[in-house]
Amino acid sequence: MISMMIGQNVRLCVSSGVLVLACMVALPRGEADEKRSFRAGAATADITPPLGEMVVGGFAPFPATSIHDKLHAKCLVLDDGETQIAFVICDNLGIVREVYDQARTMIGEETKLHPENILMAATHTHSGTRSSTDRYAPILARGIADAVKAAYAHLEPARIGWGGVEEPSELFNRRWFVTEPEQLKNPFGGIDKVRMNPPRGNAALVEPAGPVDPEVSFLSVQAADGRPIALLANYSLHYVGGVNQGDISADYFGIFSKRISELLDAGASDPPFVGMMSNGTSGDVNNINFRARGGKKYEQYEKMAEVAEVVAQRVKAAHDQIEFRDWVPLKFAHRELTVKFRKPDAAMQKYFAEVLAKPADAEKFHRYETNYAERVQKLLDGPDEVSIPLQVVRIGDLAIAAIPFEVFTEIGLEIKEKSPFGDTFTIELANDSHGYLPTPRQHELGGYETWMGTNRVQLDASDRITKVILELLDELK
Repeated sequence: MISMMIGQNVRLCVSSGVLVLACMVALPRGEADEKRSFRAGAATADITPPLGEMVVGGFAPFPATSIHDKLHAKCLVLDDGETQIAFVICDNLGIVREVYDQARTMIGEETKLHPENILMAATHTHSGTRSSTDRYAPILARGIADAVKAAYAHLEPARIGWGGVEEPSELFNRRWFVTEPEQLKNPFGGIDKVRMNPPRGNAALVEPAGPVDPEVSFLSVQAADGRPIALLANYSLHYVGGVNQGDISADYFGIFSKRISELLDAGASDPPFVGMMSNGTSGDVNNINFRARGGKKYEQYEKMAEVAEVVAQRVKAAHDQIEFRDWVPLKFAHRELTVKFRKPDAAMQKYFAEVLAKPADAEKFHRYETNYAERVQKLLDGPDEVSIPLQVVRIGDLAIAAIPFEVFTEIGLEIKEKSPFGDTFTIELANDSHGYLPTPRQHELGGYETWMGTNRVQLDASDRITKVILELLDELK
């Protein structure tokens, strides 16, 4: 399906060759609105970590030994004459709130932009390093603030448009029902109902445990003379990977950003054009076709370049059809939600005490049982609850939600379905990083993303978060 704006209050949808015109609530465009100014500015800052910092994303972190491509904080600032908002997309696995808060403090001191009106998020590249180390955290916070400061300085009269296009070929739900109990073992001594990343082409595969969201949403900004300023895209794909161990890389998010600049012929823009790819609700989705056995063997970085090219070409085709507007209203809403951390009961504590007491050469029920013994202990010793930041941005009849987790796709689809806006998408790992966010139904199925220590908050957290996001959407509408 291709979905795009073709007028002030009309949406064009193309699905299976069928054209659908959907009317939307018209925005007021009186004489006063025509005189309002709309401005935008964009910029990037280098946030590449020093070599030796630990690359994370797996169970055994290892030091960064090479910079394949630099990491960036990329910022887009919008100003409707009354409200200013900003987006900052960072090449990182997941950034803790303390780093974002440090950046907000600097932004508040160095610009006139309200620090609370900024949506900051990580892309979830698995070839980045920890955000919270004493060595890297100051570099990261400074880079975020510098990107915002430069984008704010670049504010100029602008026009804005948005759209979306479906690209299902690169998305596969990675949680599967399987018939083989051995594949369903978990580190807690039990048997799950689903398995993350099962063996490809295995005879035990039954069906995926959840959906995918094929829409690539995007927001595009031009200068008054038509010069491209920035494009912010959103795709619900976890990451692609396929790098040399020890390499630092922005993954397909970075390649897409460069490629969309080329496709929009924005290479000579001054200030430089900023391409941005944010991660949608992809906590249970990756790029592996588990039905297929074998297949093409890719060189390092080849697959992520292929995915970036496919997605960028689709966005370019849809981008050619959108209508740019001289002015749209901007609104911003945020709310803190307190959720409880999960804690191990007495039986689980006893089980992991026995796990840790085993001889090093003893047979294991699950290869990661020791890892989860340590993770569960941290939850037991840690705080009982946490306040999580939730945000919603309105740009005309487009709404963007922000959630600080690796969000399951079905959550994002529910938010889209129930949103009162003509267009809606969600950016995950925004403003903090708290692990996976499954739904209660997925918790009942088990699997890696639901395990205590991978998921850290109460089992109904997704329902509570979705409720707040929808309330904020209603407030902005």
